[in-house]
Amino acid sequence: MTAQDKVKNTVREEAQRVAGLANEAAQSGAYLYPIRGIFYFLSNRELWKPLAAKLLPTIALGITTLAGVFFFGYLPQAAILAVFNGPLAAVNAALLCLNESSKIFNTLSKNFLVEDSLIDTFDGTLVAKGESELVAKERKVGRGGDAIGRLGKLVSKPFAKFAPSAIIRYVMYLPLNFIPVVGTAMFILLQGKAAGPAAHSRYFQLKGMNQASQEEFIAKRQGAYTGFGTVATLLELVPIVGVFFSFTNICGAALWAADMESRGNENQSTAQLRDQSKKVY
Repeated sequence: MTAQDKVKNTVREEAQRVAGLANEAAQSGAYLYPIRGIFYFLSNRELWKPLAAKLLPTIALGITTLAGVFFFGYLPQAAILAVFNGPLAAVNAALLCLNESSKIFNTLSKNFLVEDSLIDTFDGTLVAKGESELVAKERKVGRGGDAIGRLGKLVSKPFAKFAPSAIIRYVMYLPLNFIPVVGTAMFILLQGKAAGPAAHSRYFQLKGMNQASQEEFIAKRQGAYTGFGTVATLLELVPIVGVFFSFTNICGAALWAADMESRGNENQSTAQLRDQSKKVY
């Protein structure tokens, strides 16, 4: 088997794996939570406070990042992609620049600008959904006021700082864009695979999960997290307003976490009733 055949087989196997993951993601329904997050965020004004506090500097960072990536990266990437994609190179290069600017923006903003605000949005959504006891494990939650106003000082922050491994994986996936249409779709899907679990980093902290527990939890829901992450990634690719979707995505992630807690409590109550009935008989 030649080297070219090996590359083709590897790409084919990866495409099959990604297709299976996409199918599982579609069946899970988790991809709807980013959309639900938009409507819930818009209908609950108290959740706007963390975003409003950081809106201007974050928009400025977004515009600067987007302009810089397109100015320095669009033409060179379009020229390279033209060899493989033909007429589609212009569109794929634009999508690639959007993805790159989104990656840079998210890394910078979440580490230096809006980390606390995103945590407040996640915790505030949980409080609004009646999960104050869960949030109280990591910060004091007051009794009066709106969901955001009830939040006390943070005990610790869950969002990971700059991780070189994430950037390395991102660069490794870039060549997928040389494959017309399908390659770009695979590239975005693989970004979503990583983005999904990252959106629940605060939830994992509130639940007291260690690294091994997190990996097991994610593995059982890999398709669901990929579905959520893919839609969230696509929303954050939108120029300038991507910062707004960063907050609605976190809101959607909190809604998903609240539903998980609700189903978990229901299952626990059912198990307790079964145990009690066994004792009676």
